[in-house]
Amino acid sequence: MLIIIHDITHNDKFLRRILMKYLLATIIAFSIVFILMPILMKLAFKYNFTDKPTKRKKHKGETPLCGGITMFIGFFLSYFIVFHNYNFDEKYGIFIGALLILIIGVVDDYYKSIGKEFGITPRLIIQLLAAVIVFKSGISFEGFKNPFTDEYITLSPIAQFVLTITWIFGVTTVINWSDGMDGLAGGLSFISAMTFAATAIILGQPASLLFSLITAGVVLGFLFYNRYPAKVFMGDSGANFLGFILSIIALDGAFKGATILSLMIPILALAVPIFDNIFVIFKRFSEGKPIYQADRSQIHYRLQAKGLNTNQIVTFISIISLTCSVISILLLLIKF
Repeated sequence: MLIIIHDITHNDKFLRRILMKYLLATIIAFSIVFILMPILMKLAFKYNFTDKPTKRKKHKGETPLCGGITMFIGFFLSYFIVFHNYNFDEKYGIFIGALLILIIGVVDDYYKSIGKEFGITPRLIIQLLAAVIVFKSGISFEGFKNPFTDEYITLSPIAQFVLTITWIFGVTTVINWSDGMDGLAGGLSFISAMTFAATAIILGQPASLLFSLITAGVVLGFLFYNRYPAKVFMGDSGANFLGFILSIIALDGAFKGATILSLMIPILALAVPIFDNIFVIFKRFSEGKPIYQADRSQIHYRLQAKGLNTNQIVTFISIISLTCSVISILLLLIKF
């Protein structure tokens, strides 16, 4: 971090101000979620906005589904406080897209709270619309550097659109599908956010660093209440929101590094949810099941079937995720 800031200025006062800004962003994000969560949990119980145990969901008792709402509030309060000078179109494009993701997720969670299933079509439409809004705001996968000629290859507008929408939609989905055990989706999201923060330090991307730290802050505040045995769930609203934000951090950060190695960072940072859910999709397809039909195919359920408990499963998967993230950072450091 000091190397990046040294490149920006030699002024000690400026250095301290930047360091304080990074620290303040993380503290604000964490504190809002940490303080607000118990309040929203009480409201969730009062209005029956809770997840009930089912044959597939084997948690004990009713659990509030307000984690996503709380993280959204914590994230964007910090985001607008810290990013007040950030690109206007990008800032509000991210906010509007994330708000749509949150709203459709809350509707989905509400249906679950009353024992019903919400249709897949409205969710798909809203998630795609949110991705398009982000693309139109100026955040996209623009191209990469040819490793043999060192020439930057700018993709066609159509290719940029398709790859950007596919990436945002895909990451949003895989994080949601990974939310099956206490602390799992939150832990994977925290590791990914910190990996993107480290990448931003190496590549000299202050905005991406702040973005990543705010995300890590809200997730850490949530995990305080979501670790096993969980007192609150993030719900579809929270899982989709985190996936959406992580996909944007990658587009606005590591993917802008342009080199082939930097393009691998987001994939390795999200390796567990990405590759596990690719396996799930092929498994469901081969069995003739609808791709979006919830079952117990994910890695955490498979490990549970082998006799591992929740803490062992979450620890094991987190170690795999952390290992992939460390490898990605080492590859980037070797390149530099």
